[in-house]
Amino acid sequence: MSSLERPLTPSSAANCTAAASAAEPPVGSILQCLLDVPNYPNLRRALGVEAVEGKMAALRSRLSAALGAPLERVAQSRFQWFLSTTEEATVGQIVDQAEQVARELDKGIRTRMGVAWTPASNPDPTRLVETAEAALERAQPSRYVVIEMPTALNIFDSRSLLDELPDALGAGQMFMEYQPKVHLREQRISGIEALIRWRHPQHGKIFPNQFIRAAELDGQIRNLTSWTLRRVVGDQAVLREAGHDLPIFVNMSGTLLADGAFVDETCEMLASCNGRIGIEITETAVIQDPAIALRHLQRMVDIGVPLAIDDYGAGLSSLAYLKQLPASELKIDKMFITQLTSSNRDPLIVRSTIDLAHAMEMEVTAEGVETPAAMALLSVMGCDMVQGYLISHPLELDRLKPFLNAGVDQEFGSALRQRRYNEHSFWKAQRTA
Repeated sequence: MSSLERPLTPSSAANCTAAASAAEPPVGSILQCLLDVPNYPNLRRALGVEAVEGKMAALRSRLSAALGAPLERVAQSRFQWFLSTTEEATVGQIVDQAEQVARELDKGIRTRMGVAWTPASNPDPTRLVETAEAALERAQPSRYVVIEMPTALNIFDSRSLLDELPDALGAGQMFMEYQPKVHLREQRISGIEALIRWRHPQHGKIFPNQFIRAAELDGQIRNLTSWTLRRVVGDQAVLREAGHDLPIFVNMSGTLLADGAFVDETCEMLASCNGRIGIEITETAVIQDPAIALRHLQRMVDIGVPLAIDDYGAGLSSLAYLKQLPASELKIDKMFITQLTSSNRDPLIVRSTIDLAHAMEMEVTAEGVETPAAMALLSVMGCDMVQGYLISHPLELDRLKPFLNAGVDQEFGSALRQRRYNEHSFWKAQRTA
């Protein structure tokens, strides 16, 4: 992998160029930078919400001024920004400036950084963000990791990964992360999505987009999904004992909906576990064999398993399928949410989708919510729930429990109330734009 990992020290720039010049992005490259404050929860407990939020606001303002680039806060402890490299803005220089600003604000602030870069001739903002997130996952406190986007995306050979998958399940390399979602009107955590991950001994953390599709084509998706369901059932019981009896939704491949034996096994497991386990499917999952898929989905719903339609809007399925699906929840794909406050068309699409789902007696979840502005606008539109980095990144179970214990704090509720839009003015502006 063309990557570079170095400590955050005043000599980072020199180390970066001298030690591994091949990994230093050339002048003119596009950088996606993510800065995280991993000890943010400890600071809040020690100093109080108001004091820490003041420090975070100062960090954002001063770093933006130092770098000459606007910073966006994408989570409580995380900021992102884009830059183009110049002679004066190498990765090492950027890291030095970020650490110096944080150190001047408070010696107790700890930072880590993930940086992804790509040549200016090959921009792909979505993949660049995903690669920066992968870099940040590898970065330890007081360190930074740089990954070149094309190399990071193509490093894994799917065939070799599939060969390793059965052993990975038995060796404890697979694990779960959980992303909470919040009910907007009730301002409470209302559910959780389960997300499988692979902690590879050589490659580090591998995300599902790098192995799920290959597992579907290779026939290994059944064992992988069965393992996931068993693990989620166990984790849900742990959360229930801790006082958090929340529904947890598991993504199910459309290729399994026609597998009668798998559906029998799943129904038996979920009917006997006393847990609140739901299923998420993509809107195109039933098109391969609609009659069988719909029959099997109805079986799950009949035993009390809630069904959510995931990534709505990303496919091209007919409304006729949507009408037939026995779903109680519809999740709007993040491609419509990320530009909600900067696009003319996306708000109209989202608003009409919310109205359609409500007319069909479904609740609506917006995925990919990263800013208070988007959350406030969704609240005005009547969206029921939100999920995304503004609420929380996916968390392993040991980090999820304290997050749930904290609940929807005053800061979150205040942001929702204070950032509400004037509905009449907004829709008037959309009609005249």
